[in-house]
Amino acid sequence: MTKGFKHKLGEGGYGSVYKGKLRSGRFVAIKMLEKSKANGQEFINEVSTIGRIHHVNVVQLVGFCAKGSKRALVYDFMPNGSLDKYRFSEEGINSLDCKTMCEISCGVACGLEYLHRGCNMQILHFDIKPHNILLDENFIPKVSDFGLARLSPLGNSIVSLTAARGTMGYIAPELFYKNIGAVSNKADVYSFGMLLMEMASRRKNLNARAEHTSQIYFPSWIYDQIKEGNEVEMGDATDDESKIRKKMIIVALWCIQMNPNDRPTMSRVKKMLEGDVESLKCLQSLFYVHKKCL
Repeated sequence: MTKGFKHKLGEGGYGSVYKGKLRSGRFVAIKMLEKSKANGQEFINEVSTIGRIHHVNVVQLVGFCAKGSKRALVYDFMPNGSLDKYRFSEEGINSLDCKTMCEISCGVACGLEYLHRGCNMQILHFDIKPHNILLDENFIPKVSDFGLARLSPLGNSIVSLTAARGTMGYIAPELFYKNIGAVSNKADVYSFGMLLMEMASRRKNLNARAEHTSQIYFPSWIYDQIKEGNEVEMGDATDDESKIRKKMIIVALWCIQMNPNDRPTMSRVKKMLEGDVESLKCLQSLFYVHKKCL
């Protein structure tokens, strides 16, 4: 199926991913888990979680294999790779226009809304980041990698965790500081907001090399600019592109509120992204205190 594991797509803490081809001619991606992960919770999580999911914006699990100490997960192959290689590219082979970026963000929001409300169990992902958003041949996004996911009854709004999980830069503050609020699906909303901010701004949220100290943490800087009514330069963006980016930034700011209860649901986020920037609630009403925790 993998022709001797010749075509390596990538690797991470979980192991390596290879391109393969089934007898039917269907191309797949095979995730080979490291031995330390193979018998652990990540393999169990991935199979038990994604096995019950069927949605256009969630990666499809084709099958899995457990033989001896080896564990493998087989997914549909995504020819355009992950969002990570497109988010900061303004021009060139990996560039995507603002409209496409917004469409991708809407697709991710749809996928998360389904995970939170569309299954017979609530699924909390806990690791939303660019590497875990895969793009098919038509750039339709697919939420992937459920190794850190948690299942919870639909009626349960609070989840108990013994330790923080996720990737630095995208982890919700309540996973570190228990006094901020309870852990719930709003943690995914926060991670999505941090992802959305990077997609809109085409830069990392945290940049220690910024020209001005006020711009080191982009969400705080852009919040101040928009709240004060300052025009924010968007490069050579057209008026329509600037409106799309501004809309994405405002929605992102709503998603990364410090208090989980102040963040919108993914259903609300999806509606905000599908609407016009003029229809968004006044930014001045945001209770944004994130910079106090830097």
